[in-house]
Formats: sequence, structure tokens, C-alpha cells
Amino acid sequence: MNKESVVVTGMGVVSSLGCTVGEFWSNCKEGKSGAGVIAAFDASKYHSSIACEVHNFDPKSRISDKQNRRMARFSQMAVYAAIEAVEHAGLDIPAVNPQRIACLVGAAAGGYDVLETQFASFLSKGPKHGNPFSVPKTIANMAACTVAINLGITGPNLAVLSACATGAHNIALAKMMIQSGYADVVIAGGTEAAITPLVVDSYGCMGVLSKRNDAPTKASRPFDKDRDGFVIGEGAGILVLESESHAKKRGAEVLARLLGIGMTCDALSIAVPDPEGTQAANAMTAAAADGQVALEKIGYINAHGTSTLANDQVETLAIHKAFGVLAPTLSISSTKSMIGHTLGASGAIEAIATVMSLRDGIISPTINLDTPDPSCDLDYTPYQARERAIEAALSNSFGFGGQNCSLLFGK
Repeated sequence: MNKESVVVTGMGVVSSLGCTVGEFWSNCKEGKSGAGVIAAFDASKYHSSIACEVHNFDPKSRISDKQNRRMARFSQMAVYAAIEAVEHAGLDIPAVNPQRIACLVGAAAGGYDVLETQFASFLSKGPKHGNPFSVPKTIANMAACTVAINLGITGPNLAVLSACATGAHNIALAKMMIQSGYADVVIAGGTEAAITPLVVDSYGCMGVLSKRNDAPTKASRPFDKDRDGFVIGEGAGILVLESESHAKKRGAEVLARLLGIGMTCDALSIAVPDPEGTQAANAMTAAAADGQVALEKIGYINAHGTSTLANDQVETLAIHKAFGVLAPTLSISSTKSMIGHTLGASGAIEAIATVMSLRDGIISPTINLDTPDPSCDLDYTPYQARERAIEAALSNSFGFGGQNCSLLFGK
């Protein structure tokens, strides 16, 4: 197996804090919140009526009208971010054998907006009045397919679907595919547009969404004693990954290295994390081992940090288990405090934030951390961004079903 380095050469993002990497990262460093009252529909009677929506997203600026009509919002976001990532990477796809480029883009939910709208229409009008594009617009792997269609990528095309670890798992698989020699370049990440009536109500009935409806920007508060659930978000994150030799051959700028990946499963519950945090800890140490990086070389963790009671406690415990006496020396922060929980996109968007922290030597903050939870006793970079030169950083993603993925990036 070819074990040469895998590098990041391009990135693209759609988020409630901006629809370019530059805008997104600038707002992250400033500690801004993308949360507000839901505008997509009237959620006033819901348990939670707040979300981190993307308001300044114009897919027509990058995607043709014909293609837009054939895509659900989650696919539009993926294509939009992928185009930015490819342009950022300076990747001329026709000049680089398109069959040696893979596309791995997943979504935890898929086109729920289309599904809900079309089912309402079916109930109202009955059979024979449906939209012929409803099924292909809805299924979750269509994000990967539409990216390939719009960019002309003819190599392997698939989507890893693993709840909130989706984006991270697609990036992890990209590394494996490149190092196996199956692809030279992989367009990888996650996307989600699930701020819909059914999804918001379902999460609300589960009791995992924040009910701070009168203070949206204060609602996502990872590791805070008074946290009461996550704020649902939407967006997409796409990375261009390639073998170092391929990147050098075409003169690409290397933004970071994807040094290691760690993947485990709690094998315990469909929704509750293992309270011992054992497999989450094992994912982190596995990523370090895969990258052959000593734990003391890791300076930062972009935490999963959902703002739910159980997840934040368990992640803290897992970090203690993985790093031991080194845990208090780590800088940690949660991007979800600002952009909410973007479900299948979260691992990819947070990977982008991690790469930017490495590049700039700046740890983005965890906002709304007013009263630290005694059980969450590490350095979560409250409120203010902090300068810190780091050589290696982890990005954690933990999904329903106990699906854990840690990505280790290096300068």
C-alpha cells in the first residue's frame, strides 16, 4: 500500500457564518453566532424555534438553472462548496485524468425538504401529480453525484452516511482511497439542509434541541453548565485531498496534511453516547497512531462539542482518557457554538476550521461559555480567539449509533 502523505489543497464552505472559506473563518475568529429565529417556516409552536440558517446563499451564482432545478438544497450547497474548493485548489479537472478523481460527499438526512413538500402535495392532490425528480433529489448520495455531474468527475463516486460523523468519515475514507492508490485526488466532505418541519419537530421531541427561543445567539453553549441542547444548523464543507506527489507535480499549494484517521464504534445505543467515552478516546489515539504523531505534539482539538448535556461530558472524559496528564495543556473549542450542529456537514466544516487554525496559528473560540460545567474541566477557549502556534490538531465527530471519527491534521 502506498503510504505517501495526503494533503489538503483546496476547501469550500457554505455556512450560517458565510458562503466562502474567508468569510466563514473571519466570523469564526470574531466569535459571531449564526443563530436566529427560523425563517424557513413558522416554528413558533415547536419545542425549539431557532436555527443556524444560511441566508445569503445564491446557488445560481455558480450552478446553472437546469442543474439547480434537479437538486435539493443539500445538493446545491455541496456543489457550491465543491466549486469553491476546486477553484481554491487550482485543480484543472480535464487536465488531471478525471477517472483518477473520486468524489465522497455524504449527508445524514438528505432531501427532507423535498420529501416533506412532495408528501404534502400527494396527500392534497393524490396520485399522478408528483414531481418526477422527487426521488433522485431526496436520496442522500445525490450530493456526491451532483458534484461529479457539475465538475465532470468520472472516478469513484459514493457517500458515507454516518449521522453526525458523516463529513469526517468521508474525509477519512478519502485518505484511505488515496493511500491505497485507487485515486490521486478526492473531493470529500459533507452537506446538510435539514431545517424542515419534520426534522426540527422530531429532534425537539427527542429533547436534544435548545429551548432558548428568546435568545437564539446564546442558545448553543457547549461545555457550559446551563446548556440545554444543540441548535440545528445547515451548510456544507468540501475539501480537496490529494497525494503529496500529485500536488507537487501540478504545483499546488499545500494547506495542511491529513496525517491520521481514527474510527471506532461505541456499539451501545442508537442515540446515547457511551458514558465511559472509551471508544471516543480510542478514535483519538488511533488517529495519532495512524499519523505516527506523539500525543504531546497535538496542541488543539476542534471538539464535537454539541451543547448537549451527555455529549459534552463524555467528550471531556474521552479527552482525559486519551491524553492523560496532557489533557489540560490542550486548546479545545467548539465551532458548533457559532454555526450550530450541521449534522452530516459538521465534520467537514469543522475540519476546515481546524485546517485554518493550523495555517494561521489561531484557535477560534467557544462562545456562550459563561459558567463552566465542573464536569467539563478543560481549556475550551471561551469567547475570545487565541493565538497559538500548533503543529498538529484533531477534529472530533461523534454520531448517533456510536459512530466516532477523529481526523488528525498537521502543518
